[in-house]
Amino acid sequence: MIEKILAGIDFGTDSVRVLLCDAVSGKELSHGVAEYARWKIKEFCNLNENQYRQHALDYLEGIVEAFQKALSKLPGNTGKKIVALSVDTTGSTPCPVDMHGRPLCLLPGFENNPDAMFHLWKDHTAAKEAIEINDILCNGDIDYTKFQGVYSSEWFWAKILHTVRKSQEVKKNAYTWIEHSDWMLGILTGIPLVDDFPRGSCAAGHKALWNSEFHGLPSRAVFSSLDPYLGLIYDRYPLKTYPAGTPIGRISAYWADTLGINPMAMIVVGSLDAHAGGVGAGIAKKTMVKVIGTSTVDLVIENADVLKNKDLREICGQAEDSIVPGYTGIEMGQPSFGDSYLWVKNLSLWPLLNLKAFPEFMSEEYMQKLIDHIDKNFLRELEMKAGEHIYDQEVSLDWFNGRRYPSLNEHVKSMISQISLGTDLPALFCAVAKGTVFGSRRIFDSLKEKGILIDKVVAVGGIAEKSEFIMQMLADVMNIPIAICSDFQVCAKGSVIYASVGAGIFSSIPEAQKRYCTFDSKLYKPNASLKDLYESQYRQYLEMGKLSETFANINIG
Repeated sequence: MIEKILAGIDFGTDSVRVLLCDAVSGKELSHGVAEYARWKIKEFCNLNENQYRQHALDYLEGIVEAFQKALSKLPGNTGKKIVALSVDTTGSTPCPVDMHGRPLCLLPGFENNPDAMFHLWKDHTAAKEAIEINDILCNGDIDYTKFQGVYSSEWFWAKILHTVRKSQEVKKNAYTWIEHSDWMLGILTGIPLVDDFPRGSCAAGHKALWNSEFHGLPSRAVFSSLDPYLGLIYDRYPLKTYPAGTPIGRISAYWADTLGINPMAMIVVGSLDAHAGGVGAGIAKKTMVKVIGTSTVDLVIENADVLKNKDLREICGQAEDSIVPGYTGIEMGQPSFGDSYLWVKNLSLWPLLNLKAFPEFMSEEYMQKLIDHIDKNFLRELEMKAGEHIYDQEVSLDWFNGRRYPSLNEHVKSMISQISLGTDLPALFCAVAKGTVFGSRRIFDSLKEKGILIDKVVAVGGIAEKSEFIMQMLADVMNIPIAICSDFQVCAKGSVIYASVGAGIFSSIPEAQKRYCTFDSKLYKPNASLKDLYESQYRQYLEMGKLSETFANINIG
């Protein structure tokens, strides 16, 4: 008989997922998924300006719907058996809030103001401010970029600076800003003042630059020199951060009643979604977890003493107690992976989509059925033909959305080489696929060059599960076996693992992983006969990168 249940809540880019597991056996009992209603229609986004905003109501309504769906599949008293829950979210996804932690978009007058909402991780509107911040961070007495490298427009301080320069109303009314992952902790526990909301080590270290070597954040003078308002945000940022798995309090009576769960359930510090996914996939020393979706996040953990005196700022971001407490969490990644394939698909479907303007050719109903069929099967069928082109010379860069690691540069663009009139669509797709896996190889090699050795790679995500073509190419190019973790809710599973430690079910993350993680459902082994081919094409990829860098510098100048 099940006595105790744990809940993992995963706030992704498009939806929130709730996973319920037996606390002792680790058995998955139920899950529920709820899409964000406003985000689904991109209500507060401006794609031409790389503006991606999410309304707080999407999160609040979504968690209720997802819990209802998860609990509806189980006996009526199941919710009362939930003893702990943990949350992971996207990041950096900060929001301006008042002193009580209420997002400004929930206040009168700000309901439809995108600047008063959560700034989603992939919002790049702060590119100019990121350059300014990076310049001041690395040119003082202390180089504050030493653990994260070039500061990104996707991160905490850049988004704040951009928005308060743009909107005086937000600047006037926002007492402070808080990451989505931290906001959920304060909301679910009912903490009355945002100053008392706990801040997780993961987002604090990777996005806000918190580090014990700096005794917390970089100096107040750094931020206030950019704008005095940033100095106020500095003053209102807690001095203490909490590793994932730390229990911080009981769920509030309101949320216990709203979600239909045990009023004594413990709220446990979680992390960013990709990091929770790493834990759910079984991350350990010398094991890299690749979270592969529209973008990629590559995760590694290492002892702090191994990394001491290594200059890693160009190749990764480091944060104390992130991913797995007690280790330094290492994060790398590519800003465009699956998005690159989506570009090829959308490019190819342009004629068909534009036939909608000519209803005399076919009925609207038939046209929609045709589009739906192609949308569902297009990439799979294209992959089957693309495999015939691996020996072709066409190669692309994966920098369709700039470059994250190594050497962050949001201004570089993609290129495709060796195109001729004989290049057909499958050959183009194969070239784009090569670019994405070569980008992964570049990250992998940069770790080896710094003496951080990896002997196992575990891949998770939609592409890892669905695309044999891409995953085999990835194993061939990286020249290492790649195991697939097919856990459908791997990020939520990571949050369940964090909750299990916070609830005292297990004493550590590694101990809980032995019970909860699904390992090695499929293994891709490198094809030795293709090593020389891909090595030659990889060198071509690197040379193209130099050209793109040159063009980017010309355009910036």
